[in-house]
Amino acid sequence: MAVVATSETSGDGGNAQAVSRRLTWFSIFTSTSTLVCCAIPALLVALGAGATLAAFVGAVPQIVWLSEHKTAVFAFAGIMLAIAGYFQWRARFAPCPIDPVLAAACTRQRRVSSVIYFVSLAIYLAGGFFAFVLPVILYG
Repeated sequence: MAVVATSETSGDGGNAQAVSRRLTWFSIFTSTSTLVCCAIPALLVALGAGATLAAFVGAVPQIVWLSEHKTAVFAFAGIMLAIAGYFQWRARFAPCPIDPVLAAACTRQRRVSSVIYFVSLAIYLAGGFFAFVLPVILYG
């Protein structure tokens, strides 16, 4: 990772990184909704914890709405992941400040954003497996 010498600390590169960071955090929240709507209920039923699922739905009845609209939830989460991935890719070569402390913070933030993005992607794929693939495998 090369540090580009620049006198500005918040030029276009800083803006791209800020947008990338915000979208990456937002993508983890949207992809987590796919777990809540589909993967956790499927896991509880598979483990024979139907009563726990009933108590969970009783405590948080919005889960039923998420499950009923899982296609829209997955579409929105997928769009957010695609947008976050685009900005993540775009910010990867954005210049970092010349100050060594700020440059270290810049590279650390890029690594953290990448990890968060790939965790979001893994959560999304796990939720998609439980919502769309597993029912086809089990019930034809």
